[in-house]
Amino acid sequence: MSEDNCLFCKIASGEIPSKKVHEDEEFVAFYDIRPAAPVHLLVIPRQHIATLSEVTKKDAPLLGRMLILVANLAEQLGVAYTGGETGFRTVINTGPGGGQEVYHLHAHILAGPRPWSRMG
Repeated sequence: MSEDNCLFCKIASGEIPSKKVHEDEEFVAFYDIRPAAPVHLLVIPRQHIATLSEVTKKDAPLLGRMLILVANLAEQLGVAYTGGETGFRTVINTGPGGGQEVYHLHAHILAGPRPWSRMG
């Protein structure tokens, strides 16, 4: 899918509304419209990268900042790992075999009481 037709690029640009919890010059985080868990956010880079398989060494700093944002958002939402049974799941689906539905790199943050309807 091209950048012009990308659902997540349109969300990042504000062309399609979403329930955003974070927005900066590099990333947007918003609630999944079909949540699989009581807490289910998507974290996307504004830069269009179709799949994790397309990243290169030059993308390492972006990916690092993305994962730090995931951890910070989990803390802000009260689902960060603090010991015991606490914590959250981070999922990056890649390609059809990996369950990717929207071809724009994104990380799922899933948390809350189980059972969940799916894993992301």
